[in-house]
Amino acid sequence: MKRRFIAACAVAAALSAAVTGCTQDGGGQGAAAPGRHTDVNGPAAELGHADELRISDAEQRLVKQCMNRRGFPFSEHRPLTLEESRPVGYVQDDADWAREHGYGSRIEAKSDWARRHNRNLVHRNGLSAERRALYDTALDGGRDATVLTVEVPGGGGTIRGRTGGCVGEAQKQLYGDQKAWFRAEKAALNLRPLYVADLLRDQQFGKAVKAWAACMARAGHPYRDPEAAREGARRTARDLPPDRAFAVEKRIATADALCARDASLRAVGRQRQTHYIGTLRAEYREALDTHRRLQRNALARAEEIVGPRA
Repeated sequence: MKRRFIAACAVAAALSAAVTGCTQDGGGQGAAAPGRHTDVNGPAAELGHADELRISDAEQRLVKQCMNRRGFPFSEHRPLTLEESRPVGYVQDDADWAREHGYGSRIEAKSDWARRHNRNLVHRNGLSAERRALYDTALDGGRDATVLTVEVPGGGGTIRGRTGGCVGEAQKQLYGDQKAWFRAEKAALNLRPLYVADLLRDQQFGKAVKAWAACMARAGHPYRDPEAAREGARRTARDLPPDRAFAVEKRIATADALCARDASLRAVGRQRQTHYIGTLRAEYREALDTHRRLQRNALARAEEIVGPRA
């Protein structure tokens, strides 16, 4: 059941035009597809991947400036280029990207290395206990920070977040109302579990997946769905030298992307996702509208702080 839930979330993550998360306890976060798309929750345009990165980069810039004012060094963490940081979801129909990066395994390894060697983490870990506590307080308010809570849609649990320090200050500068942003974001990011099972059972989406599978079989890659193709590439990689494994990954990923385009898998998935999210919109209209409004306000402010990610 858990494996099927994760697979369902992967489908929704890849098809979503919004940045929405998917975890059983409500704590996860996913990423949007590149560029701007029609909002699956309504008529307005949601932000795309490049816009999301710009807001994130602006928040880091504001946090850095704040931490420096409080006497702590802070580095902006941007290990990946715009192309490298694009999400790779269940449906990947960019064949050119796949020919270069496969399913992104080397990008993921690069990102993992950068996360482990984040200069801010290294600096914090090198501090004395007393100085580390001061660092944490400066960063997010530390243990004494006000904690916001919000219930995950559908009774999926409770999410908590600190609101103080430089992170809180940066979010207030970007979004204005930090509490409203926290609550709206967490609601918008956790709607997937409420509709992914219906999406997976959807006849139109299932028909598109079967068309994708037939295309892949003709290309010599008999997989039942994109998740199986990705898992097949991973299994093959375990028994091959790195360069040969990456070549196989790219070959399967490229066929996957071409067949996804041939079967219109993304377009069908988005259309059916729009239908199922529409059934939830009445209940979550306020949170979704607030999320969209504050996010676009943040982008306008971010554009005055940092340039686009190269």
